[in-house]
Amino acid sequence: MLFAGAGSSAYVGDTAVPFVKLTGDEDAFDFQATPTTSIVSNPASYLKRSHPTILVSFARSGNSPESTATVSLAQQLVQDLYQITITCAPEGKLARQAAGDDRNLLWLMPERANDQAFAMTGSFTCMTLATLLIFDRRPLEEKARLVDQICAMGRDVIAREQEVQALAGLDFQRIIYLGSGPLAGIAREAQLKILELTAGRIATAFDSALGFRHGPKSFVDETSAAFVLVSSDPYTRKYDLDMLHELQADGIARMVCGVMVGGTGEQDGGAPAGAKMFRFPGEYAGVPDGYLALPFTVFGQIMALHAAVKLGNRPDTPSPTGTVNRVVKGVTIHEFPGRV
Repeated sequence: MLFAGAGSSAYVGDTAVPFVKLTGDEDAFDFQATPTTSIVSNPASYLKRSHPTILVSFARSGNSPESTATVSLAQQLVQDLYQITITCAPEGKLARQAAGDDRNLLWLMPERANDQAFAMTGSFTCMTLATLLIFDRRPLEEKARLVDQICAMGRDVIAREQEVQALAGLDFQRIIYLGSGPLAGIAREAQLKILELTAGRIATAFDSALGFRHGPKSFVDETSAAFVLVSSDPYTRKYDLDMLHELQADGIARMVCGVMVGGTGEQDGGAPAGAKMFRFPGEYAGVPDGYLALPFTVFGQIMALHAAVKLGNRPDTPSPTGTVNRVVKGVTIHEFPGRV
């Protein structure tokens, strides 16, 4: 099963796959996430004629050239192909292509998910949640309870917007997001929101908590703000907290902040002295990381919004040169010869 999208839509797959590998039917499916931008330029590495494939396409508009080209390539190269199309625009090319195809399950997101601004926000969280609900095999009642909890957490972030605004108002020129498992996908999405909405005026980086030490940590300087998205998995959480403590102990970054559920007790080693913390109430400690990714994303989106406003950017049209667009332009799709 191949999860594919371009830009933020690709990060839906990056966020969902580590979770559905644990909760989906991995005996029946091999779950993989690959950007359409990689598939289109090198289709023979990802699409095999002899491999039955379910292509799960994520798209806000459904009009990105790479998204429609990936579908065409899959139809050309894979003998036994099924599709799930998760998109926010009923008038988009992907939705129109899926209509009437009994091998293509079209799941349209609610109308309000098709955000009209430059950067994906509601479309990202809505498609991510839809994916979790499709592939998570736990009982429906339990999934409904988790949705209620993450909705409450999202409302909590919005109610505490001034706290996030204060973090965004600090004087920094670089920002780093770190996360593990599903939260690694969110780290990537959160840094992209900063990069997009500030038109690159704030430099960004992302990584996993363990991967960051292997060179990327060189990015940290005295103008940096570092955020660690702390897992709720007891084992993974230890590694995230180790990095949080290490960054604070290094004394280099201007600001180090942990985003986490609870964690004031001895079981978490305590928060490092001097680090800032954005905590959710401990009552949400049982929310697994796949679902926790949604309110963490809301935190990152609000952070990006205020960072853009601080710099005088217009978040709905942040690219003054017009070289980056809501739907990508300038892509030439070249014909792929023959079959694999």
